[in-house]
Amino acid sequence: MKHYIQITAGRGPVECARAVTLVARELLKVIPSLQLADCEPHNQADGCFMSMTFATEEAIPQSVIDEWQGTVLWRSTKNPYRPGHKRSNWFVGINFFDEVELPQIDESDIAYETCRSGGKGGQNVNKVETSVRAIHTPTGLSVKCSDERSQSQNKALARERLLLKLREINEKTLADSQARQWSNHDNLERGNPVKKFSGPL
Repeated sequence: MKHYIQITAGRGPVECARAVTLVARELLKVIPSLQLADCEPHNQADGCFMSMTFATEEAIPQSVIDEWQGTVLWRSTKNPYRPGHKRSNWFVGINFFDEVELPQIDESDIAYETCRSGGKGGQNVNKVETSVRAIHTPTGLSVKCSDERSQSQNKALARERLLLKLREINEKTLADSQARQWSNHDNLERGNPVKKFSGPL
């Protein structure tokens, strides 16, 4: 079973998106086995993410969940995005959940397409169709994966990322989504942080 950790900037400004990256680095020191499963880059700033979702097959100790789940504060000592801005406290949310939970998703609803990966010409990755696109046919939602050299590995990763995105959509449409994991995007609690960090953004 895979275990997931989502770090989200909610609907915060670019500083919160940068804090997501910085907090992720701190979390990776605690759980080095984490692998990036999905992310939503900030649309204007490199190295900043509105959300990052990590996965691991290793059990996460309950003590770590208790210590990290909730709101985390990053107090900036330097702000390159808005120099001189008075605010220095930036909050991100951290949420832990297990295997992707979805309404019944029929595997027949997921179509796969293969294509050649991008990159410089002449490489083996361009000579065979190793890149895989997974498409949820009822919604048209699709993701493409070309991380690995193996088509089968890319297919598995594409499926996982598609399920993560479907889960996000599902959670946002549920009437009680306010109390569920992905509602952190809209309801990040600004205050009472479970952890505090300080440093330049």
